[in-house]
Amino acid sequence: ELDAALSQHPRIGDQPEGDGPEAEASRAEQASMSGAAVDVTSRIALGNAAHEQRFGRVFLICAAGRAPAELPSELERRLGNEADAETAEAIEQLTEITLLRLRGAVHDSSREGV
Repeated sequence: ELDAALSQHPRIGDQPEGDGPEAEASRAEQASMSGAAVDVTSRIALGNAAHEQRFGRVFLICAAGRAPAELPSELERRLGNEADAETAEAIEQLTEITLLRLRGAVHDSSREGV
């Protein structure tokens, strides 16, 4: 189930494709990555590849509100996780992303009635 949910999430640092609500949300959540330093984006790209090789799925982190420089160390830390611990962290991050998006949707819909 986690793998199915993550199939909709782009790699951290990649430009989300498409123009649907999922892609729009991902672009907004990863907006700070557009100004990331080259060394940061390189570390993230290497970490993404290592994570996918080790765990068989994308590295998921709630990027909203985080500086790009925070992400490589978090990715590198999680590469040391055992499979069960990484699954638990991925689920926790997916929950944070889902709650963030739900709050945004509720906020947007409440503003439509104004």
